[in-house]
Amino acid sequence: MSDGITAPRIAVVGMGPRGLGALEALADARAGQPALKVDIFDAFPAPGAGPNFDPAESPLCRLNIPMRDIAIRPPAFSALGPFADWPDAPADPDAFPPRAELGRYLEARFAELRAHAALAISLRPHAVTDLKRDDTGWQLFSDDSWHGPYAEVLLVPGQPKVAPDDQLAEWQDHAGTGAGRLAQAYPARLLQDRAVDWAGQTVAIRGLALSSFDVLRVLTTGQGGRFADGTYVASGGEPARILPFSLDGRPPAPKPATAALDACFAPTQAESDAFAEAIAAAATADPDTARQKIDGALLPPVRRILEETGTDPAGVADWLATEWDAPGTQEDSSPLQALQDGLAMAEGRQPPSIGYTVGQVWRTWQDALRIGYNPATTPPDTAEALVGFDEGLKRYSYGPPVSSCHELAALIEAGIVSLELATDPEITLIPEGWRLACGDTAIEASVMVDGVLPNPDLGAVRDPLVTGLLDDGWLTAREGPLAADTAGDGALIGPDGATAPGLCLLGRMSLGSVIAADSLHDCFGAASRRWARGVTDRIGQPQG
Repeated sequence: MSDGITAPRIAVVGMGPRGLGALEALADARAGQPALKVDIFDAFPAPGAGPNFDPAESPLCRLNIPMRDIAIRPPAFSALGPFADWPDAPADPDAFPPRAELGRYLEARFAELRAHAALAISLRPHAVTDLKRDDTGWQLFSDDSWHGPYAEVLLVPGQPKVAPDDQLAEWQDHAGTGAGRLAQAYPARLLQDRAVDWAGQTVAIRGLALSSFDVLRVLTTGQGGRFADGTYVASGGEPARILPFSLDGRPPAPKPATAALDACFAPTQAESDAFAEAIAAAATADPDTARQKIDGALLPPVRRILEETGTDPAGVADWLATEWDAPGTQEDSSPLQALQDGLAMAEGRQPPSIGYTVGQVWRTWQDALRIGYNPATTPPDTAEALVGFDEGLKRYSYGPPVSSCHELAALIEAGIVSLELATDPEITLIPEGWRLACGDTAIEASVMVDGVLPNPDLGAVRDPLVTGLLDDGWLTAREGPLAADTAGDGALIGPDGATAPGLCLLGRMSLGSVIAADSLHDCFGAASRRWARGVTDRIGQPQG
């Protein structure tokens, strides 16, 4: 049954950090105007934080951003201030806080938003499973009834439920017969409880990216072990052996250990201005021109930094050429050597490589990258090239803390973690679980932990709301391995090229239309402000 309305009303589906950032921007834009009614639909019990920053999550799960770089902009009306002023935030600027602590801060930001006069917020703790449009506006189906009409609907689904890839689906069937145990990395607190039964066993981890470091802590310190003086002191409650693996077998490189070391990779203002111009031009160019623009902006700072830090800059152009076409193939070190080299570069004990330097410069330009790319209408081939370049560089630009890499090194030294099967092992299903093999080395694992984040592939999504939008033509996938087609303010673009009236999507499910959407900072950045301006314009209320 539909609720009647006497004034414009909007709905937001999903209330993690991105939904919070969008509504904060809307509240700022409407300062001094009559309260706008907002219905939020989200079944997750921590509004503002969402699953990724769940305040109830294990404290072993850490951010991959040091305190010195956390700059999630509070709205103009906020009395809380930045996270650095939060009472329980670490005082050490080089610390990497627990994600749960940031989640508590985001929950407080949401509570502050609900009390703000610009918005009249109702929180409906239920999922939305269907959406339709009639003469009165948008209607949402949730909790066995229709709600609406709404003048505007914002979809911020985060990571919706997806069908498992072929490998994972096969493993699920295998584990369902009782052959080994299969677990997900998150929620980590549930994994920590399950791991109590895995003492003395062999556990494999699919994935060697950021989530694998959380999993390693859950399986070790989460079971009573501890790190002391650079070594791991076992409790006896952890697995006997842990086998992380990925396609290339290399752990991501850690971020520079201190602010002083980080400053060595800072572009000059002129170099950053040149990049801002380059990405704005690249976003609307053909792929070859886009590559030339980005390379032209990267070469001067990367060469300068390499010279200043004692590395020959002669090979930068060739490195970039290979990175565009085959990211990661320039590096041929072993997994263990990659770990050791990453630590040495992050701590300033070894001159940085070309790849490490490119990655750190690219990291400083993430906001500029989004500002130049996201509002543009980018040709599909160019979008695929630019998004692929950014995704490939995440092995450097989204790296973990130095402390996490030291923990991994200590676990290897203790004989608990092995990287000998880390590089794309052949995996055979056996009655006891899984057999991993590389060359003449083979090890059997009774437990498999999946730590791979699914790609934003709309074809694999099994969330009924998203599949319904696809079936009804409101949601259209961009060409190539990209996600939803959206306009600069998040408005969904249908197969006829027209935007859906008042129906918007923000976040990683629109990768390709936007770039670098996995960043926490993006949730509180220009994309949220563009959406807020669009809503303000469409509902006919002047901006405050």
